[in-house]
Amino acid sequence: MSQRRYSPFSFCCALFIPLLFVHHVYASTSSTNSPQVQTLNTKPDIINPKLPPRTLSSSKKFEGSSDLVHLRYHMGPVLSSAPINIYLIWYGRWANSQKLLIKDFINSISPSTVAAKPSVSDWWRTVSLYTDQTGANVSRSILIAGEYADSAYSHGTGLTRLTIQQVIASAVRSAPFPVDHKNGIYLILTSQDVTMQDFCRAVCGFHYFTFPSMVGYTLPYAWVGNSGKQCPEVCAYPFAVPGYMGGGGPGALKPPNRDVGVDGMISVIGHELAELSSNPLVNAWYAGEDPTAPTEIGDLCEGLYGTGGGGGYIGQVMRDGKGRTFNLNGRRGRKFLVQWIWSPELKACAGPNALD
Repeated sequence: MSQRRYSPFSFCCALFIPLLFVHHVYASTSSTNSPQVQTLNTKPDIINPKLPPRTLSSSKKFEGSSDLVHLRYHMGPVLSSAPINIYLIWYGRWANSQKLLIKDFINSISPSTVAAKPSVSDWWRTVSLYTDQTGANVSRSILIAGEYADSAYSHGTGLTRLTIQQVIASAVRSAPFPVDHKNGIYLILTSQDVTMQDFCRAVCGFHYFTFPSMVGYTLPYAWVGNSGKQCPEVCAYPFAVPGYMGGGGPGALKPPNRDVGVDGMISVIGHELAELSSNPLVNAWYAGEDPTAPTEIGDLCEGLYGTGGGGGYIGQVMRDGKGRTFNLNGRRGRKFLVQWIWSPELKACAGPNALD
């Protein structure tokens, strides 16, 4: 399964998580008195023959790499002004702990964040390699500039790709949110009891820009839903697995923050923020000739989280002392599992937890 594309008015750049069937985890231990240590399982008696040989990625970057990928710049803007302002719209009912977890991830992006390596900030550095026609890079600085809670479900519990823009319009007109069309991102997060058109069936998240006829302005935005109760095996994989995999498939990996739905959301949020920053108006960085169906810097690396990833493998990621899986560290000791991003320098998918 892969990305699903839409017509000019159906909102491109939708993330649909592919089902991956093998994972490879290596242990990570740390203490307050010593730096983090990562150990790769390399003993012959515990190597899984179904996993890709270590030599596949020891000599070159191959994760997602291909001579057939022609990612090009189409002369549009990127979000280069610092900071990139994130305006959060909490639609539905959210626990404070869930909000804090998501905000900790976003606040971990800026380079001033104190976090162990490999860090979320190091991961975003790949995104910052993308430039506009003036040579200005995507900003490395991210700021949560405002929040708006719509716990009354003002547009119902069943949203469509058009009514999501009405949710944004309500937030902008409510006064807390300014109209920030230069370096703002409007991020709509829906709770687990809210359905969205094509959610679980074809998308886990998407981004586009608002229509002036609906919102009054052209504003880049992204939507991501909490799949915890609706389809965790699709949009929160590998923290949940399809029932049909039962005894035949691998057990689900433990989410780093013990919340399958929100931990799954965080990788989708990272995917959409990376694409919005490098292609906010769908006329900057993407592969393919059709701007209504672009393949962007996150799309090229769906399902890749570590070295050796590809062909159904998520790659080698880390596990803490409690068996929880992650590949990035964030502020306040947080841990996250976030997909890699296409690097314009390596011409391959990249992440700071790479082992080569």
